[in-house]
Amino acid sequence: MNNELKVSFYLKREGSTERTEVNPDAVYPIVGKIIIGNSIAQFSSKLKIEERLWSVKSGRAIGKSRVAVELNREINKINLSIHVHYRDILDRTGTVIAQDVKNAFQGIATAQKTLLVLFGEMMQNFQTRIGIDRAESTYRKYITIRKQVKRFLKVKYKVQDIPLNQLDLTFIEAFDFHLRVERKMTDESVSSTMLVLFKVVRIGLNRKLIVHPPFFGFKLKKPDFKIRSITKDEFQRLISTPLESKSLCFIRDMFVFAAFTGLPYVDLKQLTWKEIITEEDGSLWISTDRQKTGIPFHVKLLDIPIQIIEKYRGLGQGDNVFHLLGQGRINFALKIIAKHCNITTKLTFHVGRHIFASELCLSQGVPIESVSRMMGHKNINTTQRYARVNNEKIGNDMKQLSLRISDKFTYNCLLYTSPSPRDA
Repeated sequence: MNNELKVSFYLKREGSTERTEVNPDAVYPIVGKIIIGNSIAQFSSKLKIEERLWSVKSGRAIGKSRVAVELNREINKINLSIHVHYRDILDRTGTVIAQDVKNAFQGIATAQKTLLVLFGEMMQNFQTRIGIDRAESTYRKYITIRKQVKRFLKVKYKVQDIPLNQLDLTFIEAFDFHLRVERKMTDESVSSTMLVLFKVVRIGLNRKLIVHPPFFGFKLKKPDFKIRSITKDEFQRLISTPLESKSLCFIRDMFVFAAFTGLPYVDLKQLTWKEIITEEDGSLWISTDRQKTGIPFHVKLLDIPIQIIEKYRGLGQGDNVFHLLGQGRINFALKIIAKHCNITTKLTFHVGRHIFASELCLSQGVPIESVSRMMGHKNINTTQRYARVNNEKIGNDMKQLSLRISDKFTYNCLLYTSPSPRDA
């Protein structure tokens, strides 16, 4: 498509286009015309001039009078503004028509949204809900993914943004290739990135900014779910290995607390004393809502997390039980702790949730329904992703099964012999 811009100005005469001898000093409005390829858009400059002072050839006022100089200055400002808007739209989207430039010049928002603009609007809405029902960590993830999309548009399409109506199957397949091959991202990372992009597209569909699903026919390769837990022996080493500093001990204690309660980082950071409930039997429970999903969860505090609470009582800020560092600093410290304890698995608070589900609950016979409620999951399918059914669990289950059915069946180990012809 020819994207060359041409801007011209002319007088809007009533009736004949020729200058009349009757009224040579007639004043006419100046009209601008934007031409880009085959697209044309006209606009009012809100300027007027006497016909005798106008040059049809140059599209400017004639002479060096104060009126002519000031009018030409205003026309040049309009011309410059149009070129600026033209370049901005072309750089962002890679394509531009005259009407888009006219709308931008006149301050009229175009009906056609672009991908990154809509992405930004989604992020802005998300940001206002951080601390209410949205997590800051997810917002940071959105920032990273938006940068990845912007980098892809610049590399692949040589543009800063792309209109929503230009999204299609070719686009998403190229983006998938870019992430997997050129960026060498894992299946899990690609899947996470794509799901956020799909969320932006769904917003566009819901707002009627996109008529049809642009990525119809694209099948996202589901990553193999990786076990992120550690073994019982590794967890014991983590708990019992002496550490060289109080700060590392504190972070280790926070991780252990999370592993014994299933709390993610954001919920542990915001845990308050009013969310620790004492039941009639004297047991302590955490009763609150998940920050990420808003789903209520209730989990009983066992001996070790109670000891950790008492160890750091009074050190939290305000009503908070603990005073946690930023997640980045904690993850760095957990890397040091893991190395010191001879643990090769990358430790994060998400790993702690896996430990809670697999090693501390399911492997010890806690029903998955109970685990699901304690972890604040919407359904058991989510809980099953955390559950690592290990040989110990299977062995214990089969031992219990053997005891339950030991007297239920009788087996007679007699050899079967076929009847002889004589017996027939």
